[in-house]
Amino acid sequence: MNLTARELLDELVAFPTVSSDSNLELVDFVETYLNSFDIPSIRVPNADGTKAALYAHVGPEVDGGVVLSGHTDVVPIEGQNWDTDPFQVIERDGKLHGRGTCDMKGFDALALAAVPLALERDIKRPLQIALSYDEEVGCTGAPPMIDHMVSRGLPRADTVLVGEPSMMKVVTGHKGSIGYEMHFRGFEVHSSLVHTGVSAIMMAAKLIDWANQVNAENAAKAPSPLAADFVPPYTTLHVGQISGGTAHNITAKDCRFQLEFRIVPGEHAEDWVRRFEAKIAELEAEMKAINSEAGIHKVPEFDVPGLVPEQDGSAEALARQLTGDNGTNVVSYGTEAGQFQERGYSVVVCGPGDIAQAHQPNEFITVDQFRKGEAFMSRLVDMLAQ
Repeated sequence: MNLTARELLDELVAFPTVSSDSNLELVDFVETYLNSFDIPSIRVPNADGTKAALYAHVGPEVDGGVVLSGHTDVVPIEGQNWDTDPFQVIERDGKLHGRGTCDMKGFDALALAAVPLALERDIKRPLQIALSYDEEVGCTGAPPMIDHMVSRGLPRADTVLVGEPSMMKVVTGHKGSIGYEMHFRGFEVHSSLVHTGVSAIMMAAKLIDWANQVNAENAAKAPSPLAADFVPPYTTLHVGQISGGTAHNITAKDCRFQLEFRIVPGEHAEDWVRRFEAKIAELEAEMKAINSEAGIHKVPEFDVPGLVPEQDGSAEALARQLTGDNGTNVVSYGTEAGQFQERGYSVVVCGPGDIAQAHQPNEFITVDQFRKGEAFMSRLVDMLAQ
């Protein structure tokens, strides 16, 4: 199955692997593609078997190789106005439109296209492909895959290239993130007797206002040296969705929302969790003072470590050699890079496309960026063949 990178992109985008749905049809395709080159692959399924990560080893059974890491899931298209079929790659005005072309099936296609190239050039150091699921909902699919790669005794790579869109610049650091599903449980009364009830919405608003206050406080501080290059250069709190209430004249029994923290290097998630829990305890005590049935329930959704810039890291050295980029680049979005780094790998983020196009209607990667990604893969394979 000798497909070009562009043909592979067409195939991958055609699978509607929104995070809420299964990715198994795409995994089947990748497995068949790799098998056509006699490259075995290993699946790491999720708990209910509806999704799977996949990894493969290409080349000699020796340590010191390179992992190309990407994710297979994409964000939803609901509520977005697309000019084309989101699950078909449409080339127009030097752009390749389609859901995931930028984030990040473009990189996945380039990584898979490197497999036959690596075999043809008889690489001396191995190339490993690692494709995870559920990156878009908190990078939950990568850790079990990485742990499986380590525990199974796969030859140990010394470098990981995470291909999130960075315009082929070498990103050495990104923020970490933690997220919670929040449920405020109130006590319903008629709004004319509001003092005897507990409004879940109005109490939730106090926590959201606290998040606004924290953001303002953080913005007013001088950034730490480790955070100075980030935009913004401080930890942020955010609520993106909220629901609750029964009627305009009843104190709300329920209010649900998601709260996320994006944490700069140099600060610790544990410290933010303690501060957050102290605020929750304060608000819950206020609620229970009115009615003991009221309360706050939180469910951790994700905990994604940041990527910390390394001193003399092999990944940075390799990526800079391949790209010629010697700038200082950090990003505020999260990836599985920190999860690889926690397990002892040297990691950078470097991939084609502009993150500004990710998650947008009419998402695209430019043809120029895709070609630069192809050239990058060719140079990488040449280095592995030396």
